[in-house]
Amino acid sequence: MKILVLGGTGLIGGHAALRLKSLGHEVTIAARKPLPTDTPLGQLPQLTGDYLSDDFTPAQLAKFDTLIFAAGNDIRHVPPGDDESAHWQRANVEGVPRFFAKARDAGIRRAIYIGSFYPQIRPDLCDKSSYVRGRKLADDGARALSSDRFHVCSINAPFVVGHVPGLIVPGMAAHAGYALGRFPQIPAFAPLGGVNFISTDSLSDAIVGALERGENGKAYLVGDENLSFQDYFGEYFKAAGHAGEVPALENDHPFLPNSILYAGAGNTIYYEPDAAELKLLNYRRNDVRKTLREIVDFYR
Repeated sequence: MKILVLGGTGLIGGHAALRLKSLGHEVTIAARKPLPTDTPLGQLPQLTGDYLSDDFTPAQLAKFDTLIFAAGNDIRHVPPGDDESAHWQRANVEGVPRFFAKARDAGIRRAIYIGSFYPQIRPDLCDKSSYVRGRKLADDGARALSSDRFHVCSINAPFVVGHVPGLIVPGMAAHAGYALGRFPQIPAFAPLGGVNFISTDSLSDAIVGALERGENGKAYLVGDENLSFQDYFGEYFKAAGHAGEVPALENDHPFLPNSILYAGAGNTIYYEPDAAELKLLNYRRNDVRKTLREIVDFYR
């Protein structure tokens, strides 16, 4: 396949791009900023642009038969001073389906949207959070374009952890650096609650499975290990060589703030992926704790 990975310089898109390249596909990454050419990702062909600014022309998109969309906007992408709800409306609700329609009209035949687990596992949050509602409408809007000539499905993932050779992912670097003692002014603790996690290896497995066997118009909820945030940060600190348990406190955590815990501070979102969908997508399980240790080694 000739594959365009939009958001290819991020954790999810970058990992998927290298996996797809390793399987023999022709892969091009697209993002707002180019990567240095001395990294594994930087050695892939690159398109520079922003899907929201309509930077990618039909002629550019016509070179590909497959799209992996890993550029959905979250809290990190809201410009300073902008209204969050208005941003989700523009970037996700309107921007994602518009780009998928453009890809379809350019001749792309197959597309996968990488979305969020929140709307599928907790649809009630759509009435409480403009972000969750925006992610749902982006997913719905992309899949609504599916047809005999445009095969679309979505992979909705929980919290994603991992690393990509040559790529510094700020969130992962901060969490590992916290355990490695690079922020001595912040005491070791974890917020209350927990969530489902998945590794980039598992998620890339699922993306490959969806490309090869995914049902047109289907939304797949993927996931792996249910961990409390105490267990999550505890794995980092153990990997960094610290003995003892990381305490769980009610405090707002600087590296996992309440503002991104859309189920509410102290709550949990635990689930088991559907067995039939797990078999279809064929992604690895029990990979999160191992990956957290690898992240610490990567940033050590």
